[in-house]
Amino acid sequence: MPATIVQTNAKPFKQVPIDPVTLDIIENALRNARIEMDATLVRTAMSPGIREQGDAFPLIADHKGRMIVGQFGSYIGPFLDGYDGTVEEGDMIFLSDPYSVQGAISHLNDWLVLLPVFKDGRIIAYTSMFGHQSDIGGKVAGSMPIDATSIFQEGVRIPPVKIWKKGVYNEDLIKLVMHQTRSPEWCKADLNALIASCRVASRRVIEMAERFGDDVFVSACEDLLARNHRAMKALIESAIGEAPVSFEDYICDDGLGYGPYKIKCTMWREDGRVVLDFDGTDPQSNGSINFLLNENMMRMFFGIYMIMVFDPQILFNDGYYDLIDIRIPEGSLLKPAFPAALSGRTHALGRLFDILGGLLGQKTPEFLNAAGFSSSPHLFYSGRDAKGEWFQLFQIGFGGIPGRPLGDGPDGHSLWPNFTNVPNEFLERYFPLMIERYETVPDSGGAGLHRGGNGILMTYKFLEPGLIAIHDDRWLTYPWGVNGGAPGARARKVLRRADGTEEIVGNKREDMTVEAGDELDFITWGGGGWGDPLERDPALVAKEVRQGLVTVDGARAYGVVIAERAVDERATEALRAEMRSARGDAIPLFNYGPGIEALRANALAETGLEAPKPPVRQPSYAIAAE
Repeated sequence: MPATIVQTNAKPFKQVPIDPVTLDIIENALRNARIEMDATLVRTAMSPGIREQGDAFPLIADHKGRMIVGQFGSYIGPFLDGYDGTVEEGDMIFLSDPYSVQGAISHLNDWLVLLPVFKDGRIIAYTSMFGHQSDIGGKVAGSMPIDATSIFQEGVRIPPVKIWKKGVYNEDLIKLVMHQTRSPEWCKADLNALIASCRVASRRVIEMAERFGDDVFVSACEDLLARNHRAMKALIESAIGEAPVSFEDYICDDGLGYGPYKIKCTMWREDGRVVLDFDGTDPQSNGSINFLLNENMMRMFFGIYMIMVFDPQILFNDGYYDLIDIRIPEGSLLKPAFPAALSGRTHALGRLFDILGGLLGQKTPEFLNAAGFSSSPHLFYSGRDAKGEWFQLFQIGFGGIPGRPLGDGPDGHSLWPNFTNVPNEFLERYFPLMIERYETVPDSGGAGLHRGGNGILMTYKFLEPGLIAIHDDRWLTYPWGVNGGAPGARARKVLRRADGTEEIVGNKREDMTVEAGDELDFITWGGGGWGDPLERDPALVAKEVRQGLVTVDGARAYGVVIAERAVDERATEALRAEMRSARGDAIPLFNYGPGIEALRANALAETGLEAPKPPVRQPSYAIAAE
């Protein structure tokens, strides 16, 4: 049953012509309102995940719930279709359960608020913000148990409820929710920051409507959506072919000892629309790596990728959604059946961007990106310090960005928009640890005409006993290279005990005990290379050797010989001629490294870790969904 929108003014908005100057002013005012939402959030929140890293996502939508500015696309239309309640002036919706909004938020840690913006008795817009909470209860500190087998193990589940009802704050609800978390001070501050961000954007929308008129504001939103539709339609016609192309990639394991898990997508153009069909994706996992993929979110991912590759000046909004048909099998890794665990969904989320790159570049290899999003590495550290006070760290790490058509991938960076690292000084001030090393990993970026970005080595020295957890991927499979580029290096984690013993640990581990003086080398993957490495400027390779980004031995992957920190030109010419002769004329479009079976057979020797067992598969999607 759809939501009931209670409006005292039922007069419909009138579509009026908008001149280009007015449209430009309103567009930029909306962009600025979105930026102001972010600024309000980081100045009000307390948790390092939001305050320092920016793990929160804003949205401003029109009166029909279609996103005009934001990042992940609008869930508002599907939410209103399934919300059995009223939406009235003075209301604000609060929720965290992905199953209640068809995956518009993807795990319970993401708290979302939605504010319907009323003006003169009718809804003129919606504002919304969601952000990652550091702890929401559940079986482990941080509330993201990689070994969860049900969403009930992952913390408090909040269905769509009214945190404000007709202007009255529901204080009892907040007391109940905060009672579930290990860090109520952070969570309460972060929730207030989400609310404040939505109210700031609401005021800006009303100011725009008062300045230009309600009909002009609404008509401008329609024009922005229509402009995006036209632009995306042209991109689709030029970049997407009618013949189906497929691509697949893998999540290395599920943290329970099984893997790798395949994600497959087939793409084609049909009647002016793009079809993205995920048939062939593995069934859902018993663990928490499932990703309840919202179709609108996937449409936004596809659109953002297309826009950034082909025309970065286009404004992201929901105007093109009817041009994209998303098909996801029920019961699959990307459409798991309730109550499947979801807390480790980041690995599949990251892998989708690699898959999009592999799909979109097959028709136009000159626009092809290598792999390198790959995952979003997490470290958790919790316990009680010498004073008996609770501490709890959740930190997102970064890997190597893939080599691209326009240049090298940045070293140790995030592909998430607007994400930043937590400063080491902040970590050492607020948590009982020291950062012994924070540096790029030479040669971890795949060799190519454009080098893949290097991964990061971050060494944590723990000063108090506690528990740590690691969530990462790309330790078994490689971030692949393209157009002749080499794959990037894989992720690795090494735990050195204070007594001198050393252990290679898995990239998905929960509740590992550490003692004071133990150190963890947290090493992330590198991005794949782009293009023929034998075409890279030798002088640039030599410069990167001097900078510590490439080693002398690593330079030979480019056919470059370094002697006394400079290029040995004669030896380089000879080595490149030898390498060209050995490989022949065929340069592969994709270089995945060894195949899955070879990786499985050689896992222990190559990585120091046992290969995961083949996934336990349900007989069919239908049975899995049941």
